[in-house]
Amino acid sequence: MPLRKFGPVARLWTLALALSGLLVWAGQRWSEPPPIRADLVLALLLLPPLATALVVLRRWALPVEGTESVRTSEETRA
Repeated sequence: MPLRKFGPVARLWTLALALSGLLVWAGQRWSEPPPIRADLVLALLLLPPLATALVVLRRWALPVEGTESVRTSEETRA
């Protein structure tokens, strides 16, 4: 791996290690797991894909009606 990529990878690895340590500490602090809430579980499962779909749809540029579509390289050769 080139040395210039080592810094960002090391920072990301350190951040992941710190987060893992915090999760272990939090798990040892609570003696019993919190109750499962269906609404929270559904929100955690559905919100990330819905947010991703919203971002993709907002950035998706559809051709304006009446304009030509983009030609492929095979069409321009013919």
